[in-house]
Amino acid sequence: MDRLILFRHAKAERTAPSGDDHDRSLTERGREDARLMGQVLADAGVKPDLALVSDAQRTRQTWTEAARAFDGVALRLESRLYNAGTQALRAAVEEVEDQAATVVLVGHNPGIHSLAVELLVEGGAAPSTIEKLRSKFPTATAAVFTVDAAGRAAYDGLYLAKDHGGGGEE
Repeated sequence: MDRLILFRHAKAERTAPSGDDHDRSLTERGREDARLMGQVLADAGVKPDLALVSDAQRTRQTWTEAARAFDGVALRLESRLYNAGTQALRAAVEEVEDQAATVVLVGHNPGIHSLAVELLVEGGAAPSTIEKLRSKFPTATAAVFTVDAAGRAAYDGLYLAKDHGGGGEE
């Protein structure tokens, strides 16, 4: 793996009709933001080969919308990524690091946010970059990292829907 994209799901409804958090769907704005972010990443030349996606409704829908900007991305739905912490997220990525050049992990806060901050700190990112990311990781945000041969991640970009005309919120 040469590149890792950590992508928080887009804006979802507050509650699902079923009452189950796992079943929350994207709002219309969430769908628009997810499509926007797929295009923003594609325009930046950041194309995943493999998508690891939580099996929650909102993460699946986020990837479905974002994936419109890409061709030929393998998809793995993973129940263990639902509201997973950093250790589980890292383990999932490590399992596929030899299977794709660029992996996108579509998940949930707080885990996806915490992992992004951890990778910034471990990679020696500038304090201002760490603080910018530490303060918030809104919906429809993607943090991109390059990964060296030793598996060390270095900050390569932060893409927020609101910076490209979308909504994106906590």
